[in-house]
Amino acid sequence: MSSAHKNLSVFSTENLPDISERRFALIVAEWNAEVTEALFEGAYQTLLTYGAKPEHIIRANVPGSYELSTGAVWFAQRDDIDAVICLGCVIQGETKHNDYINHAVAQGLTNVSLKTNKPVIFGVLTPNNQEQALDRAGGKHGNKGDEAAMTAIKMLGLFQQIQNS
Repeated sequence: MSSAHKNLSVFSTENLPDISERRFALIVAEWNAEVTEALFEGAYQTLLTYGAKPEHIIRANVPGSYELSTGAVWFAQRDDIDAVICLGCVIQGETKHNDYINHAVAQGLTNVSLKTNKPVIFGVLTPNNQEQALDRAGGKHGNKGDEAAMTAIKMLGLFQQIQNS
């Protein structure tokens, strides 16, 4: 289902793990700051709502979405980080730059996750315009930041379940 038909801030919260001792890195692209700051607020508040301690949440900024992969690998390699949440926004605009950036970021974050065996979450909006971005950064379609944080929590729960079985 596309996010045009789904609220990104509505998700199942059954059987969530205890994240009170888990540590998260939130990496935020500075490009499209109005959008990415809203994504950060959504992710940060969702982590707090479901039990993360503020002192266990580290924020780092990178210039743009393309740099999220590098920031992600630096944090994912740290022993004291359990999950990395990457937040960005690449608006299509008039050129094809978004195709190259979005593909590179998606592939890069997947590679970081596989290399480090940690959840590295793709919280990057890929809208056609600014209005669509704002609709997905706390607007009428919810907040992709909320969804990204919940994804990190659920992936940590899955890993815990696998370790305990």
